[in-house]
Amino acid sequence: MGLGTTSFSPVVLLDVKNAFLHGELQETVYMHQPVGYRDKDHPDYVCLLNKSLYGLKQAPRAWYKRFDDYMLSIGFTHSRMDNSLFIYRKGSDMAYLLLYVDDIILTASSDALCRSIISLLSSEFAMKDLGPLNYFLGIAVTRLKDGLFLSQRKYVEDIIDRAGMSSCKPSQTPVDTKSKIGATTSAPFDDPSLYRSLAGALQYLTFTRPDISYSVQQVCLHMHDPRVDHMSALKRIIRLGGCPDTRRSTSGYCVFLGDNLISWSSKRQPTLSKSSAEAEYRGVANVVSESCWIRNLLLELHCPIKKATLVYCDNVSAIYLSGNPVQHQRTKHIELDIHFVREKVARGEVRVLHVPSRHQIADIFTKGLPRVLFEDFRDSLSVRGPPASTVGVC
Repeated sequence: MGLGTTSFSPVVLLDVKNAFLHGELQETVYMHQPVGYRDKDHPDYVCLLNKSLYGLKQAPRAWYKRFDDYMLSIGFTHSRMDNSLFIYRKGSDMAYLLLYVDDIILTASSDALCRSIISLLSSEFAMKDLGPLNYFLGIAVTRLKDGLFLSQRKYVEDIIDRAGMSSCKPSQTPVDTKSKIGATTSAPFDDPSLYRSLAGALQYLTFTRPDISYSVQQVCLHMHDPRVDHMSALKRIIRLGGCPDTRRSTSGYCVFLGDNLISWSSKRQPTLSKSSAEAEYRGVANVVSESCWIRNLLLELHCPIKKATLVYCDNVSAIYLSGNPVQHQRTKHIELDIHFVREKVARGEVRVLHVPSRHQIADIFTKGLPRVLFEDFRDSLSVRGPPASTVGVC
């Protein structure tokens, strides 16, 4: 039974109290006697730990092992695609549980099953039921009638304040299609720590703002030696058209499940491509690899995809390479590990189709775009303003 035929209960958030204290150590660990608990007769003695403590490098692993063992004992299995995901299925009953350190997100096919799982977890661990999911890892979650709205508004406000730009006027678009900033085009920026801090913060923001992924990826290339021009680029979140220093291409893709954007990427290719066709073909390989992972994950969630994955590419030569098994002069130097695309196409699991550049949404992850095109593609990524009910809510 797939997600499309099962009415799941609301997503709830649970918190494990003192999670790292639940772990059982599998190795011998000693520690000094803690201050205030020293044995006056034997001040040089050390303590043999039976369970994990906060601060031990073994603590996260021990906690996960303890939690994993218990989840398996009550009928869950852990996903092979994501070790943080646990799946329960018995007849028509289904539940998904996602663990992040001591925070748990849980949803089930019925309220009764959800309450039963919470009860079991509470009997084994010190748990706190925080109710319906509304905030998780800095992301505000608002439940709408047709889905969930994710927002990092408060997080954005903090970034703007740290950058000292609270009084600045917003830009119509973060795009500068003409800029070509290299690694040493200006003087060194006088506060590299601030640059790195802001660039790192912007990376986390791309979880709900995929439209800035490319520009953030570009400014992060210069974190080791930020310059004045780089800081200006960071502040405006501009979009650079390729790397003027290494000439490596930037690959980008976005993956949709129905109308929902579920995965995206913008990153510089690790090797130099000898042609635009090769660069595009590498991009196709990246998205096919990601789609294979997603298909396997959905299979574990008992929601298999029975149709071929459609991959849209605006380079005719790359499309030809994905279906042509004959090696020739232009492709003999391409690494064998990206030719798995041809295997997927031959099996009917993937179809690589042509799309005009005007409609290639993935361009928002690889280059600077004019305002109209940028806003059109951003809308296609489901990046929206907050619903009326969340105005003024962080």
